[in-house]
Order: sequence, then C-alpha cells, then structure tokens
Amino acid sequence: MMQQEETYFFRIEQLTVGYQNVPVVRNVDVSLAQGEILTLIGGNGAGKSTILKSIMGQLKPLAGVVCLEENSIHEMAAAKRAQDMAVVLTDRVKGDYMTCEDVVSMGRYPYTGTLGILSPADKEKVRQTMELVGIAALADKDFSTLSDGQKQLTMLARALCQEPKLMILDEPTSYLDMRYKLELLTILQRMAREEKLMVIMSLHELELAQRVSDRIMCIKDGKVERLGTAEDIFQGNYIAELYDLRTGSYDGAECRPELPKAEGEPKVFVIAGGGSGAPVYRRLQRQGIPFATGILQKNDMDYPVAEKLAARVVCVEAFAEIDESAVQEALAVMNSCERVICAVDRFGTQNQANRRLLDGAKEKR
Repeated sequence: MMQQEETYFFRIEQLTVGYQNVPVVRNVDVSLAQGEILTLIGGNGAGKSTILKSIMGQLKPLAGVVCLEENSIHEMAAAKRAQDMAVVLTDRVKGDYMTCEDVVSMGRYPYTGTLGILSPADKEKVRQTMELVGIAALADKDFSTLSDGQKQLTMLARALCQEPKLMILDEPTSYLDMRYKLELLTILQRMAREEKLMVIMSLHELELAQRVSDRIMCIKDGKVERLGTAEDIFQGNYIAELYDLRTGSYDGAECRPELPKAEGEPKVFVIAGGGSGAPVYRRLQRQGIPFATGILQKNDMDYPVAEKLAARVVCVEAFAEIDESAVQEALAVMNSCERVICAVDRFGTQNQANRRLLDGAKEKR
C-alpha cells in the first residue's frame, strides 16, 4: 500500500531575517502540514523572535519567501492576512477600560468590515471561543484586573476567534504559572489535532517543547542548526551543546537540568535504587558534599542523576546481575566514606547485594 504524500499548507524557503540589512538568521527552510506544531528553541538572542516577526509581517525579510497555501504572506492584503494568520505575543496588553469579552471580540474585526460591528454570528463565535478556552466566567471582568495567566488565555481566545489557519506565538508561556502553561498548550494541541490549526511558536521551557511539538527547530549561530522531531532533538548531549552549557549538565531524554556536582573525594556513600536516591543526591549537592552511590544498574531510575551528580558511581550494565566484583568495589568505596545513607526502605530479591552494603555499614558502625 502506497503511503499518501503529505500536503504542506505553509512553507518557508531560503528565508533570511535581520535588521537594517544585517542578517540575524540565514536560509531558513521548513514546511508545515495542517495540524502541525513547530517550536523554535535556542539561546537568548539566537533570532527566534526575529524569525517569528518576519513570518508574521512585522519585519520585512531580507531574502526568501513565506507562503500560506501558495500565497505569499507579505503580499496578502491586510484583511486576508488577519483572517488566515493570528498572532499572540508576550507584550503586556494594556486593555484599559475593556472587558475580557471586548478583547476577545477584537478577533472578529477582520470579518466585520470598516464599521467593526459584530453580527449575532460573530457574538456567538466569541462566546464559543471563550467557553473553549475556559474564560467564559471572565466575560464581564475588566481586562486590566486579570492575572497574567487569565490575560494570556484571553489573548489566545482573541487569536482563535479569528479562525486562523496559522497561529504564531512568541514565548506564550512567559509569566505563567504551571497551571496556565499547561492549559494554554493543551488548547493549542487540541486545536491542532481537531481543527488542523498550524502552530509556530518559540518556547524557553524545553520540557514543554518536548511534549507539545511535532517538530522542533534549533537556532544557533545565525542558522537553523537542527530541525526534527522531539525524539531527534532531545537525545544525547545535543541540548547542552545548543545552549553552550558551561556549568551543570542537561539530560535531554528527561529534559532535566542538573547543577554542577560537588567536587572532591566522596564523603558520603548513598545506597540507592529505583528512584530513591535522586532526592538524596540533590540534597547533598545543595550542601556541597561530594558523594558516591551504588550499586546501580544503568537502567535504574537513579542512574542518570547519579551519573551527573555523584563523585563516583558503582554500577553494572542494564539488566545485568550485580556480581561479587561490584559488591566488593562498593564496599571498598563505602568504607572510605565518613558516612552512609540508605535511601532504600526495602530490598527485593534482585537487590540483595545492596542489603549486603547496608549490613556492612552497620558492622562498621
């Protein structure tokens, strides 16, 4: 059975963007199918916002084309562009003397003509969109009195009211607590899935980018360094390289940053496993105490954190039995430490080697 060829409704070809004829990012190429979410990541000043501003028409590209359904965005009439593309920026919207409903209603202006009078159908669309976004109860609230999260959801509702084919968002989760971050991204994901909305946005929260994005564009040194799925991007040590991490470390698969390990010979030995050790490791790191830990299999939940924070890790390969040589190595390291912490509250049949460590620590004491 032949696979159906994907149809792209949005494309960027050889786009170069910048200010005053000075390029910031060169030769951007990407195409989106309906319902796709593309997220731009990269360090501060990499050019993510410059790319978005050029796509949405705030900046004139230095070279290249941006097309929506084969129509150049920069040659579209303003009214047509407002119908096909919506924008949500991080700028704090004033909205003085306007209710939440007034702000959302602005999303219908591309359809109302010069007088800006909403029809009954327009008003119904406003009501439906506010219900969709979960802000119907805020309809009569003064927009200026809303929380940052409520304001951002209101701006999202205004953009959705335009019924766009493409939505551009520049760091939409800035200033938001975790509740509103998840609500906003869940709505975007739902609209992409159910309404085939195409979404292009920038995010600083890498763990959210990993979870919501169909594809991720990595911007560095004036170019698109990588473009791929989250699975492609968040593997190995690439994220640390993208952000030029000089202190600490970053686990790409888990989207988990760690501060630098405490240097020096280990003073504490942590008997751990199954995720029990990670909180202890981080507490010791905060206290500046170098530590050793074991015995861990490399597929153990504690291993990735131990690898980043421990001065020494006694380990065996994933799914391997803990042999006598590993036990003796762990006992030798443990006996050189000043203190032993057992993070494990019970030992199963596969973890009797670590029970031996605990028994050895008790004998030493």
